[in-house]
Amino acid sequence: MFKPLELFIGLRYTRSKHENHYISFISLASMLGITIGVIVLITVLSIMNGFEKELRERILGMVAHVTVTGPDRQLPDWDLHQLALQTEEGVAGAAPFIEQQVMLSANNEVRGVQMQGILPAYQNQVSDVGRHVIDGGLDNLTSRGYGIAIGVDLATALGVFVGDKVTVITPKAKITPAGVIPRMKRFTVMAVYKMNIRDYDSSTAFIHLEDAARLFKTKKNVTGIRLKLDNLFAAQGIAYELQQRLGDKFEVTDWGRDNKTFFKAIKMEKIMMFFVLLLIVLVAIFNLVSSLVMVVNAKQADIAILRTLGMSGKQIKRVFMIQGSLIGVTGALVGATLGVLLASHLDVIIPAFESLIGHKIFPEDIFFISTIPSDLQMPDVWLVTVATLILAVLATIYPANRAARVQPADSLRYE
Repeated sequence: MFKPLELFIGLRYTRSKHENHYISFISLASMLGITIGVIVLITVLSIMNGFEKELRERILGMVAHVTVTGPDRQLPDWDLHQLALQTEEGVAGAAPFIEQQVMLSANNEVRGVQMQGILPAYQNQVSDVGRHVIDGGLDNLTSRGYGIAIGVDLATALGVFVGDKVTVITPKAKITPAGVIPRMKRFTVMAVYKMNIRDYDSSTAFIHLEDAARLFKTKKNVTGIRLKLDNLFAAQGIAYELQQRLGDKFEVTDWGRDNKTFFKAIKMEKIMMFFVLLLIVLVAIFNLVSSLVMVVNAKQADIAILRTLGMSGKQIKRVFMIQGSLIGVTGALVGATLGVLLASHLDVIIPAFESLIGHKIFPEDIFFISTIPSDLQMPDVWLVTVATLILAVLATIYPANRAARVQPADSLRYE
């Protein structure tokens, strides 16, 4: 025999048909359980990664990677600051903005929105709103044209379409002979966009920067400048460097800080989902332990003969650890392979399944994501596979120790 004795016997026990078919069934069930658990873990983690990526891209399509605001949210000489920020390393685009909370009124309906004054030519450098316009266009927002772009949910709530009028009511009041009344201005709907994120589609609106300056009486000041970076994950470092360079008079924030709670909740949900689904693997591991214990009980006579032929307790222990580990390794590797294949082809499998049942899993009129996104990340695959392998090896320790403690005289007494 060219193989070590323990490995040879362990592989032989694995290949042999047990006299007790129930033990064989439990061993097969353990392997299938481990395989299914690994497949589910890898697939679900990939789907959650896909949802996180999709949400991040859609949110960052509305907000900037880095935002620079002036003292009291008033930034004078913004054109000079914009020119300087555009030349910073890692900055792909910069756009000024004016931001204010207002009320929109039309057809006896009133909604509170976050109004932003923008320059359409620069806005396209830092935002994806222009690519999600479903009617009209952001280029229709011109100075003194008093045009407005609103989200599709907001347009539906107000009952307006492109070309209709809406009234903008600002929080700043003006004194008239009739008393103090809020400032109001009529705007024409020039564009309707759909970002598929309810908070933005129902509570944001855009007007031209100069119209916003006149409406909010900010003169030539803006609220701040938004930056788009070549690498969005470098936002924290670039924001810190800009803050140190600009000083305390300016406030520099990044997208991670502005949405910290949201993305932290998604990360926590992913971690908890990993541990919950790991219970599937643990159930299979317990089945593996029980099947090995039954194998040890069935093989007590064989163990006793091996001991009388000179095998030590440690060698007997390794025999059954090899047998159990082989079941766990096979289940983990097969599960990892099938899990990677499934997660990589969800974009084909899910539409085929939907056409088969004649029903969409995520209807577009209910969910903001109508497809199941998948983002397979190899660190997750390695984590699941290695964790399963470790659990499978640990599961063999108790049955193997029990086999090593078998006494030859007691086992052969009634043989």
